[in-house]
Amino acid sequence: MNKIKIATDSACDIPAELEIQYGIRIFPFAITVDDQSFTERMDFTPYEFYDVLKNCKKIPFTSQYTHMQFLEGFEEIYKEGYSDLIYVSINSKGSNTYNNSLMAREQFYEAHPEAKNTFRIHCLDSRSYCLGYGYPVLNAAKKAQRGAPVSEILDYLQNWLKCSRIYFASYSLEFAKKSGRISCAAAFVGELMGLKPIITFEDGESKILDKVRGEKSIVPAIVKLATQNMIPQTHYAIITGSVKEHGEELQAEMEKAVGYAPSLVAPAGAAISINAGPDVVAVVLKDKSKI
Repeated sequence: MNKIKIATDSACDIPAELEIQYGIRIFPFAITVDDQSFTERMDFTPYEFYDVLKNCKKIPFTSQYTHMQFLEGFEEIYKEGYSDLIYVSINSKGSNTYNNSLMAREQFYEAHPEAKNTFRIHCLDSRSYCLGYGYPVLNAAKKAQRGAPVSEILDYLQNWLKCSRIYFASYSLEFAKKSGRISCAAAFVGELMGLKPIITFEDGESKILDKVRGEKSIVPAIVKLATQNMIPQTHYAIITGSVKEHGEELQAEMEKAVGYAPSLVAPAGAAISINAGPDVVAVVLKDKSKI
């Protein structure tokens, strides 16, 4: 019988209690704040990091997970007797982490040629961020815990990641402009006119879908896009930020619009809030145009 390990990195924003419950291996990113090094998920919760972010002198930055760190992790999982490791990475267009996992896989098999048929390492590029891949990874771990075959889990992940869509907005573009990682937001000057962009990711790149006037228009605009484009009766997840009321509003309006609650609500972690700001809201869903 196959023994399957599900793994991802810390930008997935899977809540810690679910990580433990479903045995997910999460490779944590290092974060530098005012020349001090920290580790995401280990040194602070998302809400604790929002305070760090608001009070730091320089914008923090994350470091990619190196191929040597991956190699060490792969060795540990191999020794634990797993037959398959499925690793889903942060968007390869925003981080070199996925490529590092491929390099580590190659080096692992060079060191362990005998393992090629007994320990299979599957590396998937999510082309997404936050719960855009964290949510399907969580469900993949549930399937693995129930004893689903690796082929079923891989098919599920590939289907979800192909159809995954995030609609998000930041109530302030201060951090997005400073970081430069959300390029469309950095170039967006409409904020000076009180306009807020509603953003998605298309093939791993950020893209403005709408511009709304005022904070009160953000949630209705996201809900409109979500209900127009989601595959009917499919699960969705909500991403919240430092202002819980904004996330609660989005959750309530989505539930009212589609008739059922989100399957998961979780705060954006450090890797996301550094680049988009701490006050964000988003919905993650399966987009019918990507079927």
